Amino acid sequence: MRELRPKGRRRSLRRLVAVVFPALALAAAGMATAPSAGAQPATAQPHTSKVAQNAKALTDPQRQIFHSTGKAGQKVPTQRLCATAKPGYAACFAQRRTDIRQQLASALAAAAPTGLSPANLHSAYNLPTTGGSGLTVAIVDAYNDPNAESDLATYRSQFGLSACTKANGCFKQVSQTGSTTSLPTNDSDWGGEEMLDIDMVSAVCPNCSIDLVEANSASDSDLGTAENEAVALGAKFVSNSWGGPEDSSQTSEDTQYFKHPGVAITVSSGDDAYGAEYPATSQYVTAVGGTALTSSSNSRGWTESVWKTSSSEGTGSGCSAYDPKPSWQTDTGCSKRMEADVSAVADPATGVAVYDTYAGGWTLYGGTSASSPIIASVYALAGVPGASDYPSKYP
Repeated sequence: MRELRPKGRRRSLRRLVAVVFPALALAAAGMATAPSAGAQPATAQPHTSKVAQNAKALTDPQRQIFHSTGKAGQKVPTQRLCATAKPGYAACFAQRRTDIRQQLASALAAAAPTGLSPANLHSAYNLPTTGGSGLTVAIVDAYNDPNAESDLATYRSQFGLSACTKANGCFKQVSQTGSTTSLPTNDSDWGGEEMLDIDMVSAVCPNCSIDLVEANSASDSDLGTAENEAVALGAKFVSNSWGGPEDSSQTSEDTQYFKHPGVAITVSSGDDAYGAEYPATSQYVTAVGGTALTSSSNSRGWTESVWKTSSSEGTGSGCSAYDPKPSWQTDTGCSKRMEADVSAVADPATGVAVYDTYAGGWTLYGGTSASSPIIASVYALAGVPGASDYPSKYP
């Protein structure tokens, strides 16, 4: 039985989601128009100096300026940070632009890195500039980035956001067992993925705390252990920007690693166009696809479309071969789980600004690796899920 909540709370979360989610590209089939009544709204946050500073940074007209990086669907040179996953392992989905350094050099002269900024994302998706205080978004990735905290500091400082450090309790970096001192082996490729992920949480929910949970390897078992650790640490929102081919054995991993009622778990749908990937096909997660996002003179100020570069590059989507269809999904196109559920910007041609020491500093990233932490942070802005709910059904 679903836990009952006062009617006022139900209406409050409906208003929050009504503001946030329609601006995002929802999957057409099987989407509800309102969240579950079991969801809890975010508590009204006092306008502390941190909240006020972040709100000012997100609404400053000078920070709203958008530096175009390409046209929707345009083929641009990128480096995929992770190789194709072998059975039993996952690959990260981050794509780094390799043609952007010269553009960055001129942009830095104007103190504005090329690519979508926090203010751009808030404008495009009509996101509330307050909220998230006291809530934690966890990022699950493989291996260690020793520069994560310092690179995050550079990103937030550049865009006028409040500091988020270990010292002030905003940022935590732990192993899959929760250790803060015995971290996995350093890895520059997954390090770039980690910077994309934590920068996107900062961009969308700058008042949220961030837990970076690093698996010992990219194996399904290590990443699954890290997933459970993220929830054990108390995060109600967990983002995963990785995945791999489906396998019949993964339905057992659903229960082992992703069945966490009361926690909004988001998973990137992949960058190889049509074709389902796991764990995005898990019935317990929100599968996040990708769009191309460009500025426009229309009333919204932005134009958004499905990200598709070619028949083999674009947002992942499709029908699961093994995972059962969730009760809230009513499409007739897939006999089992359909993904994606909701989408946000991922096209490298219209990508996001990221600071990554491994890449030499400011660069531009794309891939559904960007859209998963964006959506996890949107969930955080909307409030804590109901204790027995699987928030994938909210949109």
